[in-house]
Amino acid sequence: MTPPDFIDPNAPKLDPKFQAAVQRLHQLTVLGRWLTLIGLWLTIGALSLWGLRYPISLMQDYFTWAALRHGLANNLLASLGLGLCIGLTVSVLVWQSRNILFGLPKPEQERLERMVFKIWQQGESHPLWKWIQPKSSSRS
Repeated sequence: MTPPDFIDPNAPKLDPKFQAAVQRLHQLTVLGRWLTLIGLWLTIGALSLWGLRYPISLMQDYFTWAALRHGLANNLLASLGLGLCIGLTVSVLVWQSRNILFGLPKPEQERLERMVFKIWQQGESHPLWKWIQPKSSSRS
């Protein structure tokens, strides 16, 4: 399949195929962020929780804020890993909630449109081409 015939980056914005491709690229972005988070939790998160297993077992019996502070302060690497996982999870949740509640911000929408246009110009050699390619209206 060849890229569309238009050259002007402003022309395709009204094209429904173009808008569908922008939406698919946004869905791929969301999926990529969540897959990255899952991978992060399965690696760094799991290792961090494993490193904090003794302080966690102590806090299950006697939870105090001092025990929590002491457990995190004495296991700095595990605490940083857990903080990274929690921080990135919160940031993705806030990002996706903002997009659901208020829609995509204009700069983000324009960035996605530029990326789709660039993918269509490059054609089949682009790694995202098969997910972003314009769908033909006739079925074979």
